[in-house]
Formats: sequence, C-alpha cells, structure tokens
Amino acid sequence: MKKLFLLFSHKLTEQQVADAKKSLGVEEFVYLPTELQKLWSSIPPSLDELNAYLAPVVEYIDSYAKSKEDIFLVQGDFGACYDIVIYLKDNGFDAYYATTSRKTAEKLVDGKVVKTSVFEHVRFRKY
Repeated sequence: MKKLFLLFSHKLTEQQVADAKKSLGVEEFVYLPTELQKLWSSIPPSLDELNAYLAPVVEYIDSYAKSKEDIFLVQGDFGACYDIVIYLKDNGFDAYYATTSRKTAEKLVDGKVVKTSVFEHVRFRKY
C-alpha cells in the first residue's frame, strides 16, 4: 500500500487528495502526529541551524517510513524542506511539493483597494 507522508502545514484539499491518488498512486495519507505537526508548522526563524530541531522529524521518518514505495509531500520553511528532502533522497525516498495557480482580484472597500488571492492546486512536482 503506497503511503503519502505529509510534512506540510495544512490539510490537503479534496482536489489534492484526488490528484495524489490518481497521479501518484497513493492509497493512504499519513499526517504527522500532533506534536510533530506543531514543530514542523512553527520553525523558529531565530535558529542558526536546524539539525537538532528537525531530529524528531528524522526519527519519525526512520520509524514509520518502511517501504521505498512510501513518498513524502514536503512544504514549509525553506531550509527545513531542503534538509528533509536531502535526507529523504539520501535514504531512497521520493519527495514532492504541490504546485498552485493564483487568481487575484481587487475591490475598492471604504476607499481602500483590497486584494485577495485564491490558490488552486495544479499538480504535484517531484523535488
């Protein structure tokens, strides 16, 4: 059973779930445990390096990603993504990120221009 491990700060949209099943052959979606999700979603910008901070994520990967069929969606802090993607590739795993299109609209509200952006999933791209 092909699993998609989510190192990702958000919940997948229905469109992303459908695309992962269709284009990547994913059968199971694995969200990080709550404690690791908090860690991944709030990486302190003040840290000089991330190795010690990301150690629990690496331990999680080593403990739960058993099959080389398992794949990872990795998005978030640029440095953390870089470090984890390198680790995954060095250990024989594939990593992906989601691509989006952005649609913007501007409205005049109370004499101010309000710009809104809507992001829509396009595809998953391999690192």
